[in-house]
Amino acid sequence: MVELFAGLKLMNKAGELVDSEAALSNKIVGLYFSAEWCPPCRGFTPVLSDFYTELVQESNPPAPFEIVFISSDQTKERMMGYFQKKHGDWLVLPWDPETKKKFSQRYNISGIPTLVIVKGNGDVITKDGRADVQSKGPACFKIWQKA
Repeated sequence: MVELFAGLKLMNKAGELVDSEAALSNKIVGLYFSAEWCPPCRGFTPVLSDFYTELVQESNPPAPFEIVFISSDQTKERMMGYFQKKHGDWLVLPWDPETKKKFSQRYNISGIPTLVIVKGNGDVITKDGRADVQSKGPACFKIWQKA
């Protein structure tokens, strides 16, 4: 389990809080740093949503993969509006600038959109998940699993 998530609740698209340990246990996790106001984010988010849908919702069995949206939006309302409108059935880190800052510092995030792929213990598989998704599609998941 990603140690930064220890004790944190995540939120689903319906606005319900879920236990992060239960939601992320035994999964590869994509930490998606993004925001509604960011044009490149608005371009990549639908690509990532399709990727997630194919891996998790249309695969049988579903791939052990989860995305956690970590917003750089200025308000909770903007974050939730973007999250509910543009994302699949991902999870979101509830809006809190201090918690977001901890994640950004831990993974050395300097710009958005950034997709960091991590193992369950928080170790980085790749900081270039965005390029993997765009160039390799769902095939990149098997590469991540072997890392």
